[in-house]
Amino acid sequence: MIIIRQIKEEDAEEFLNLCKKIDAETEFMMFEPGERPTTIEEQTEEIKDILSRDNQTILIAGKDGQLIGYLTAYGGRYKRNRHNAYIITGILQSFTSQGIGTRLFEELEGWAKKNKIIRLELTVMIHNELAIALYRKMGFEIEGKKKHSLFINDSYMDEYCMAKLLE
Repeated sequence: MIIIRQIKEEDAEEFLNLCKKIDAETEFMMFEPGERPTTIEEQTEEIKDILSRDNQTILIAGKDGQLIGYLTAYGGRYKRNRHNAYIITGILQSFTSQGIGTRLFEELEGWAKKNKIIRLELTVMIHNELAIALYRKMGFEIEGKKKHSLFINDSYMDEYCMAKLLE
């Protein structure tokens, strides 16, 4: 059974380990394997900071007492953009295509509506077909393309900018 819940400060070490595992098994995340500089103390402080604001959250997915995925929503810091949230999500490869991403996004939308977030946005590498399919399924639309946005394996990669407006 998959459990989705908001992160707690005491999840910092396990969450950091999850992020590092995901970094190591896919090229679709920002960090290269071993590049993530965060310490457990810094991760705890980041979680505390995120949870201190009503327009930010980290949702985590767990199974059998192990973290297997997450979705982070970073809200705008200013009056003019605090209704926006930028999304980052990651799921361990062995748990993809099992509905976990869908459940994380459904939980996110409930949270967003309660916290007056009306715009969800993200970027995704244009060749990440599995993620793009999930985002489209959840109602996200491509708003544009960032050309040569990232440099991976000696090649420049483009990203789509995608967003969803909530009612």
